[in-house]
Amino acid sequence: MATANDQAEKHVGETKGLPNHTHDLVHDLNTRLDALWRYDQYIANAEKGGPKESKQFWMDMKTQETKNIDRLKDLIRQCVKDGSF
Repeated sequence: MATANDQAEKHVGETKGLPNHTHDLVHDLNTRLDALWRYDQYIANAEKGGPKESKQFWMDMKTQETKNIDRLKDLIRQCVKDGSF
């Protein structure tokens, strides 16, 4: 038996601005950009306290995240190039 909530959400997701795979790339890029933005603060916080290894940990995370972002941007460029964006 369908509930009122089921009926209210019956058509959610029918209209898509992008194919799912492209939306996933854009969404994940946004999430990773938010994380990257915070790493400088995490590094600064680690310099003020915490285990010695924590500063290096955040620096390593920032480096890896930068690489992930670059890969995502390349994939998004490919989507634009092939017309799936």
